[in-house]
Amino acid sequence: MELLGQNEVEQRQRKVLILSQDSFYKVLTAEQQAKALKGQYNFDHPDAFDNELMHSTLKNIVEGKTVEVPTYDFVTHSRLAETTVVYPADVVLFEGILVFYSQDIRDMFHLRLFVDTDSDVRLSRRVLRDMKRGRDLEQILTQYTTFVKPAFEEFCLPTKKYADVIIPRGVDNMVAINLIVQHIQDILNGDICKWQRGALNGHGRTYKRPFPEQAESAAMLAAGKRSHLESSSRPH
Repeated sequence: MELLGQNEVEQRQRKVLILSQDSFYKVLTAEQQAKALKGQYNFDHPDAFDNELMHSTLKNIVEGKTVEVPTYDFVTHSRLAETTVVYPADVVLFEGILVFYSQDIRDMFHLRLFVDTDSDVRLSRRVLRDMKRGRDLEQILTQYTTFVKPAFEEFCLPTKKYADVIIPRGVDNMVAINLIVQHIQDILNGDICKWQRGALNGHGRTYKRPFPEQAESAAMLAAGKRSHLESSSRPH
């Protein structure tokens, strides 16, 4: 978003927007809420997400509609009353650990990216993040070994096979990031319109650039371009 110059653009005027799967965590029952506060609820399981709401929201976005996206509070593990209004854009980036798990959602993306990061880096990032959210180290590590790591190996890692592009080292891999930025700029400029129409008609997959494909695994980021791409006019 920074390299594309979109992070400082007013929300209504953005040509590129980014959404997180984390916004679609389910509303917890009182019992689940109590477990979550003790670090005993599995937020890394596919069932933790409201997949129906996620799918309908993405479908509306693809159709060029203004949507309201849930706001999630990670400290209290609850969906807040206020929502975030998302306006139509030309390119939508949708990121999350299990964005490729559901086929209905997976098939909506025109370019699938798997960000591959060392396991030690993933753990250290999680510890620092959760400590900022007010959780103690013992709870963080217990949750990691009980839920996070097993769920990654069972649900997240296997979806790596659906990726069109694998990005080793994540944000440190500026070669790959710059290629993705150029790809998005090509979309915004209408340079791959013919490819897009073919993909929408079921005659093709994604337009690929050569990225290095190696390493283990980490989190995922899926990039989906808006449909109805006929020219540089909006909405795409």
